[in-house]
Amino acid sequence: MTQAQLPHKELTVTFIGAGNMARSLIAGLMEDNSPLSIRVADPDQNQLDVIRRHWPEITVDTDNLTMIDGADMVVLAVKPQVMSDVISPFHEIAQRQRPVFVSVAAGIRESSLNKWLGGGLPIVRCMPNTPALVQAGATGLYANEAVSAEQRSLAESILRAVGIAIWFEEEAKLDAVTAVSGSGPAYFFLVMEAMQEAAEGLGLKPEDANLLVIQTALGAAKLALESDDRPAELRRRVTSKGGTTEAAINKLNEGGLVDLFDQALQAAAKRSEELAELS
Repeated sequence: MTQAQLPHKELTVTFIGAGNMARSLIAGLMEDNSPLSIRVADPDQNQLDVIRRHWPEITVDTDNLTMIDGADMVVLAVKPQVMSDVISPFHEIAQRQRPVFVSVAAGIRESSLNKWLGGGLPIVRCMPNTPALVQAGATGLYANEAVSAEQRSLAESILRAVGIAIWFEEEAKLDAVTAVSGSGPAYFFLVMEAMQEAAEGLGLKPEDANLLVIQTALGAAKLALESDDRPAELRRRVTSKGGTTEAAINKLNEGGLVDLFDQALQAAAKRSEELAELS
């Protein structure tokens, strides 16, 4: 996929919320030296002080309306359960200035966001994941029809600053993205946890088991990312007939691992749909 390019003119991006996800996105943008004027609003002065310590050139304030006035893009990085209360007061200025709103809150549909903001606005929904905190994220994006090509490019560039970004033309696909990459890190952490416990059961010291498991996970992911072959082929290559890997894989298959993952992702996607209906 072609890398999205930021517009040549300087644009103003306001982050509503200064928590972990907002800080990770800001860190990626600052590392890329993106030609953006960045503002951050949060009711917690301590959170703003963290931003100021790391990036003194960024404008911060506890007043949301002051920070979104004149913004080209507003990134909504607040908890889903408070989203309505936080953005409903934006109604008048949002309708007058019509910035593009980018939501990184899970489970809040575009229709709900538009309703709270007065309707008819350009809105991008994003489903990032926690590896964005270390610039290794995976994000699914959806834009409504009011979003311009320039606004799509800006939104994609911001999310690409912390990993990969993939567009989906159907908003419902973000429920699947939530199940795969949004919740996905936890699946891998569970596998790593189980492998470490098993390794300790084989007599390895906890610190040795931990290092071996983490490095193996990193190496496997890096190999899969850089290879032209799919994971299934990479697995076949290291699974020699009658060897140790085959013995382990056979045991995992006997336990129904593939079916369990199918059921797990189906459950996560269904829950994502249910949570969206509540908004």
